[in-house]
Amino acid sequence: MILCITEKPSVGSDIAKILGATTRRDGYFEGNGYCVSWTFGHLCCLKEPADYCNEWKRWSLSSLPMIPPRFGIKLIPSDSYRRQFETIKNLIEQCDEIVNCGDAGQEGELIQRWVMQKAGCKKPVKRLWISSLTDEAIREGFENLRPEKDLEPLYLAGLCRAIGDWVLGLNATRLYSLKYGIRGQVLSIGRVQTPTLALVVSRQLEIENFIPKDYWELKTIYRDTLFSASGKSFDQEEKGTTIVEKIKDLPLTVTDVTKKAGKEAPPRLFDLTSLQVECNKKLNLGADDTLRTIQSLYEKKVTTYPRVDTTYLTDDMYGKCGGILNSLKDYQSLMVPLRGKKLKKSKKVFDNSKVTDHHAIIPTGQPLPDNLTKAEKDVFNLIALRFISVFFPDCSFEQTMVNAKVDNINFKATGKLITDPGWKIVYAGEKKNEENEKEDDDSSAILPVFTKGETGPHTPKLVKKTTQPPKYFTEGTLLKAMETAGASVDDEDLREALKANGIGRPSTRAAIIEILYKRGYIVKERKSLRATPAAIELISLIKEELLKSAKLTGIWEGKLRLIEKEEFSAQEFISQIKQMISEITLSVMRDSSNRRIIAEQAGPGSGEDPVETKDGKSKGTAKSKGATRKKKK
Repeated sequence: MILCITEKPSVGSDIAKILGATTRRDGYFEGNGYCVSWTFGHLCCLKEPADYCNEWKRWSLSSLPMIPPRFGIKLIPSDSYRRQFETIKNLIEQCDEIVNCGDAGQEGELIQRWVMQKAGCKKPVKRLWISSLTDEAIREGFENLRPEKDLEPLYLAGLCRAIGDWVLGLNATRLYSLKYGIRGQVLSIGRVQTPTLALVVSRQLEIENFIPKDYWELKTIYRDTLFSASGKSFDQEEKGTTIVEKIKDLPLTVTDVTKKAGKEAPPRLFDLTSLQVECNKKLNLGADDTLRTIQSLYEKKVTTYPRVDTTYLTDDMYGKCGGILNSLKDYQSLMVPLRGKKLKKSKKVFDNSKVTDHHAIIPTGQPLPDNLTKAEKDVFNLIALRFISVFFPDCSFEQTMVNAKVDNINFKATGKLITDPGWKIVYAGEKKNEENEKEDDDSSAILPVFTKGETGPHTPKLVKKTTQPPKYFTEGTLLKAMETAGASVDDEDLREALKANGIGRPSTRAAIIEILYKRGYIVKERKSLRATPAAIELISLIKEELLKSAKLTGIWEGKLRLIEKEEFSAQEFISQIKQMISEITLSVMRDSSNRRIIAEQAGPGSGEDPVETKDGKSKGTAKSKGATRKKKK
């Protein structure tokens, strides 16, 4: 008998139908030589401090840092979890072979292996690795099962992540709570959540401390066209007025006219983070709401695996794309320009070297069910339009630049004329988001015909401007900042390069933001994220850059990815984490400032960063009841 273990009952039901295991039992399906059972996401977690020794039950500075000689796992205390685990354990004892059918990713590998380890599994294991839950994908996956050893590096990376979060989060939370909290207050610290919070706090302080300054730019109107003076701005209006008076009666002479053809490629396909950013911007969906929605679309078999960090497809997907396009019944009118032509195959879309576990998020080609929610329809629409657009030609335009001179002052006017909208046809029916997509009038205007050497009168003027602070983070822009380790990046190629060292993983970033809400560190005002007084105080007293630096945390993320590729040692990673918490503990212990955080925060927390569950929610790696600090006797 072959035992298949999935992560959810619904996925177990889908796989059981394909395998012919149609008899329903208590906690599993059976039939045709197969048993199909399931977990409920995480059934196991790392042991809590009190599970290792009695001394760690009580919060005490003298017990820090807590570093077990060997980390262990335990069942999450729950009657339903315990019953399901016993079902799986009994089936493991009876079966001849196991197929790990967990979600094909780092966390899915960790979930399943912990359960099998806890059950004392000695049976041979193979791995189902699929990017969608369609019947075709499941059948193809079972025809190409992978050896368990192929996924060992993925498991080690997930294990290192969990252990690193335990060591840093639990120790740092106790350390800061005991050293700087009052009246049993818990100050939650985490390897990912604290640098993320530091980004929000830093941006807020920059805004609050910003002092606006007025300045004046020199412009002139010639033949109903606005020209801007190159490098001419004035901190005092009088200085600019003097120049205006000097040049107002002098002629403007056109010194050069250049026209340059340009192209704009379609936007890249979605990875999880870019989808969350787009949904926040266009649909006002939070990161966690988007994750739940795309997870539901995946389970309803209409989109591919969502927890991905690539915007590329593999080359072998090219042959399937025509069929997927044809399946999008509600979008056929958009695709009229593609009819009768060979589908474009761009290196910005198809590149095997940019895909590791899973490709970008795209439609599967399955018909849409009738029970989609409005949010699911809206999110699917974004994914479908993005997928369609990548097969359209680039948008072509003509950029015109007119240089002119008045006396010794250089002026410039630019204009842009779209000569072929290309992929932008796909989005022609969408309303622009005025805040995020408004074009600069100076650069997008259609200019009249100018001739080099022409001259004539003009009307100079000063335009008053005021320096502006940066904008508060939204969930979307914070996700972008987490992905690029705090760097402000619009260029998509550079964004791809920075992903390896981002803060957290695509699958857990939404959960990190939710944790910051729940622990009272951030609040939302309309779409803007604001840090609470408790958060600002907490970040201000953390002097250890290792705890709050986005870039340094990004380096740790990069090492976890290298572990997946077998290019960095898991043992070395754990050793560095242990050394880091020892250094942080010593540094905080030496602080004699007697500082205290007095601002209240909402919600306790153990400090560790989230382990994702498959509905997009988070579960503490080793917390549960241990978050509340016991008072000293």
